[in-house]
Amino acid sequence: GVTSMDDFLKKFFPTVYKRTKAKGGGNDSNYCQYDNQGLQLFTSSLYLAGLTATFFASYTTRKLGRKLTMLMASIFFLIGVVLNAAAQEIVMLIIGRILLGCGVGFANQ
Repeated sequence: GVTSMDDFLKKFFPTVYKRTKAKGGGNDSNYCQYDNQGLQLFTSSLYLAGLTATFFASYTTRKLGRKLTMLMASIFFLIGVVLNAAAQEIVMLIIGRILLGCGVGFANQ
């Protein structure tokens, strides 16, 4: 949802925003308007980090227990949310999403 919000696109992905607002020849299709590697990295970083973190979380759960693993997930979530809320550039957004993905992976375990 956030990747289609105008304010978000203006700030972090201005080329994508320009492409979505330039309706050449009356073409209302969204096909290839969101084609941007940075936007794709932003979207997929959470899922990839969640998948990877699940493998580490299984080891952590075995060695430290369920409660400490959930505490670690909470810390990942907290840091990720702070980074995403305070993001001024795309790098902060992606790092925040990776940490949120780690929180998802640890919480799933």
